[in-house]
Amino acid sequence: MTAPSCWQAAIPSPDPARIKAARSRQNSLTKPRGSLGRLEAVAIALCGQQNTDRPGLDRVHIAVFAADHGVCAEGISAFPQEVTGQMVANFAAGGAAISVLARSLGATLEVVNLGTVSALQPLPGVLDQAIAPGTANLAIQPAMTIGQVEAALTRGDKAAQRAADAGAQLFIGGDMGIGNTTSAAALACALLKAPAGELAGPGTGLDRAGVSHKAAVIQRALARHGDNPEPLAALASLGGFEIAALAGAFLACAARRIPVLVDGFIVSVAALVAVRHNPDLRPWLHFGHLSGEPGHASVLAAMEAEPLLDLGMHLGEGSGAAVAVPLMRAACELHNRMASFADAGVSDGR
Repeated sequence: MTAPSCWQAAIPSPDPARIKAARSRQNSLTKPRGSLGRLEAVAIALCGQQNTDRPGLDRVHIAVFAADHGVCAEGISAFPQEVTGQMVANFAAGGAAISVLARSLGATLEVVNLGTVSALQPLPGVLDQAIAPGTANLAIQPAMTIGQVEAALTRGDKAAQRAADAGAQLFIGGDMGIGNTTSAAALACALLKAPAGELAGPGTGLDRAGVSHKAAVIQRALARHGDNPEPLAALASLGGFEIAALAGAFLACAARRIPVLVDGFIVSVAALVAVRHNPDLRPWLHFGHLSGEPGHASVLAAMEAEPLLDLGMHLGEGSGAAVAVPLMRAACELHNRMASFADAGVSDGR
């Protein structure tokens, strides 16, 4: 690339003075200290991230990245690959779960097509930024070239810039791609040095035999990849266009001081890649939910992350993160509007 993109830029720290002031305010509110649990931590973190004493989440930007995966040739999905493109059309028509949730939140929703096996007609709300008609088959060769990885990272960077231009106070990244739980599991295995059988899950609905076959395909890919621990090299070898774009978006959001709410398994693997690439990203991440995919807990543990919700969801699209937004908004409202002991004339018990 001719000039550094924001995904390559230095990431600032959340403002420590704002964090200190927010913690002090929480301790002055009319409640026992810590009694609002993690809602307090959310509000305190947002104060530092947004550089304000009164955090808010009125403007939420959701970007769903869609792409196909060559590893589908190995028969690792319960759904045909054409579903990726069909779901992109469903996003555009407003019928998908994330479409419904975005409307209910008043959030901005964009869909970025990074490359599907089925050519797509122009669709409202869908940005056509195709890199190729899907990745290569990671079981037998690297999923992406270095040039394709950089292209995907840069497309994520551009999504972060659109969020910044819209004045977003929170960024949610979503994924759509038949086969991407295989790619994400392979990538997680490489980064965590875990066996395929530990992280492979049912994805779109595989039975036990299907999961075993999926794990065997992932193990072949890991044997081909070898022991290279460098996160972008692993991303090129085992990842997908949407996973790379998500990683680029997260890095670029943090560089622009936009907090990120991380979704489920695939998106968390993208976050893990990005954190391994630049650990300064980690303080900018919130985690929406624990996915029903068996590998998600291990990925979260590697980032010392505690998700806000555990609803057994495993849809993707950014849907689990979107469901957590009202909780984060409640945290802001409580922080901003509760009376202090002094204001209310209530004894603080000291």
